[in-house]
Amino acid sequence: MLTGKQLILATKPFAKETRWKSWYYTCSTAVILAGLFAGTAFLPWLLLRILCSILTGLVIVRMFVIYHDYQHHTILYQSKTAKVLFSAFGVFILAPASIWKRSHDYHHAHNSKLFTASIGSFPIMTQQKFLESTPAERRSYLAARHPVTIMFGYFSMFMIGMCVRSFRSSPSRHIDSLIALILHFAAGTLLFVYMGWLSLLLLLIVPFFIACGIGAYLFYAQHNFPGVTFRDKEGWCHDNAAMASSSYMKTNAFWNWVTGNIGYHHIHHLNSRIPFYRLPETMAAIPELQQAKTTSFSPKAIAACLKLKIWSPEANKMIPLSQLQTRPVPVRAVAV
Repeated sequence: MLTGKQLILATKPFAKETRWKSWYYTCSTAVILAGLFAGTAFLPWLLLRILCSILTGLVIVRMFVIYHDYQHHTILYQSKTAKVLFSAFGVFILAPASIWKRSHDYHHAHNSKLFTASIGSFPIMTQQKFLESTPAERRSYLAARHPVTIMFGYFSMFMIGMCVRSFRSSPSRHIDSLIALILHFAAGTLLFVYMGWLSLLLLLIVPFFIACGIGAYLFYAQHNFPGVTFRDKEGWCHDNAAMASSSYMKTNAFWNWVTGNIGYHHIHHLNSRIPFYRLPETMAAIPELQQAKTTSFSPKAIAACLKLKIWSPEANKMIPLSQLQTRPVPVRAVAV
């Protein structure tokens, strides 16, 4: 069985892009996305416009995964054309390059570590930390992990988390976050004024709501699923974080296309330089990668992921609030 450095080295042959494939998948996805936007805007039948709007949201998810690969320097590295294209897409999707790359690189370097900042990740509290927290801290923690927060990722994760908070924290460093917000609201205003509320809904709100909601859930379920384990800083290692704390999301061919194979998340965390279109090939070639912890898009699997709230070191697993063991705070003896 390959483990540790040997397992990582086994993935190296797959960490090479085929340049024409990278451009093909990027351009074909961009063309499909543009065509769906055009169909949403100009088709004369409302039902087809609604269908195009929904499909637009799904294709935005795929384009985001390709953007994500570019930010890892996995595909189209040092291409000036790609830099312009993906910089524009980052602003468009409310995840500008300055905040996305910084937060996502931090996430990869600290995935599954306890007691680190939750930059780029959903926060994790241990049972003890939760019991010792104030009511306000508990409410804030549970709100960040709430299904409604994830569903409304358009506002919570992207608009507020990626843009508002990043710009407020460092205006000079994240000026692209402000630009993204201004352009987004300007586009919404123009759509409403010149094309009406229905076009605003179908061209902006519906596709962004779908894309950001799916994106937020993917990011959550990839690291918050039954069987996930976490470690403190001393017990942390890269390969274990990938295999024990990142899921393989089993999906059909349609969802694999929509999500750009990001469901092979354990492999992506093991070696982020493997292009998204080579992840299935990598898994098929290395038996050890086929032993991944799994989840899926089934209602049962989604419910199982969403109910997990707190890390229990005693049970070595994430638990729902219903399993929280409330214990009285020990009283220290006072010398007299």
